Amino acid sequence: MINVAVLGYGNIGGGVVDVIETNHDLIAARLGEDIRVKYVLDLREFPGDKHEDILVHDFSIIENDPEIDIVCETMGGTGAAYTFSKACLLAGKNVCTSNKACVAAYGPELIRIAKEKNVNYLFEASVGGGIPIIRPLNECLQQEKIESIIGIVNGTTNYMLTKMAKEGASYEDVLKEAQDKGYAEKDPTADVEGHDAGRKIAILTSLMTGKNVVFEDLYCEGISKITAEDFKYASKVGRSIKLFARSTDVNGKVLAMVAPYMIDNNHPLFAVNDVFNAILVHGNCLDDAMFYGRGAGKLPTASAVVADVIEMARNLHNNLPIAWSDEKAELASHEEAVSRFFVRVKQGSDVSAFGSCETIDAGISGECAVITGAMSEKEYLEKAAKVSGIIKMIRVEA
Repeated sequence: MINVAVLGYGNIGGGVVDVIETNHDLIAARLGEDIRVKYVLDLREFPGDKHEDILVHDFSIIENDPEIDIVCETMGGTGAAYTFSKACLLAGKNVCTSNKACVAAYGPELIRIAKEKNVNYLFEASVGGGIPIIRPLNECLQQEKIESIIGIVNGTTNYMLTKMAKEGASYEDVLKEAQDKGYAEKDPTADVEGHDAGRKIAILTSLMTGKNVVFEDLYCEGISKITAEDFKYASKVGRSIKLFARSTDVNGKVLAMVAPYMIDNNHPLFAVNDVFNAILVHGNCLDDAMFYGRGAGKLPTASAVVADVIEMARNLHNNLPIAWSDEKAELASHEEAVSRFFVRVKQGSDVSAFGSCETIDAGISGECAVITGAMSEKEYLEKAAKVSGIIKMIRVEA
């Protein structure tokens, strides 16, 4: 019997319990051992809930119970989630999590403690929801030199951009709809300003390099300045706009950033719409591999958590190595990134500083747009300083 405790009985925590119960017989048959949720920790009461009998409010009950083999942290944040995860690892318990904030902030430390205690700290669900990506990077692609990762890793912003592209709706309208549907929080800052995607690409880049990438060091630009007019121009040239989290090897340094990109219909991520996520990984021998699926949601994310539970149940006292050290990765500035640039300007503006450009007329009064040739962001900024009347810039995936 493998005994599991779930920290947090919210959307994902409840989903973890549901997945284990729904697929109990299947999991037991494949694992060769029974899995039971012994405790669920939450400060709240759930009168009448079918799991009320296993609800506890005191973390020490879980920490001090020698029968608990695996702990699923689904609380979120970096306060109690970090404290409890660390305590469980120090107590010799395996821990898995869906909490990207905690993984991004404390991943190397928790991985190191798990190794010292010969247990595991796994976090498949922290990036991409139900999409398998962490384990493929750690195991299936360990023979590869990963040269780049490009992903649509935030379902809220992808849903909003899809609505804007298909319906010509404004940013304000699609944000309200996303909030009404529960896709966006009342305070949507983490999603719409790219912070959520930034934490996820920091995790993926750390695994790509084996060194620690600090989220706060990354350039993050969200979608809050994207307008319906931008999509009118994009449509004119058969393009759309997506929020990319990307990481690339640049002359031995790693360039990781989050920003909106205008892409054409030949791009592998062009058709990734609504709340779906996709991650494109390029290896030096493999070439391209794409991972696609539901990047959020109760059961898809919980399914990824339970996948970690099963993996740890097979390796209760056998540490699975994860190449992510405390050493900080050397980061390149986002100004070294090379792309083309979509630039909206007031009608009559002199754009000759950009050199040869493709001109776009979307029928918007008083303005037009150009797409420049490829250049670094530093070069773009230098040239843009010589152009008056710039309204907007969006990077273009060459």
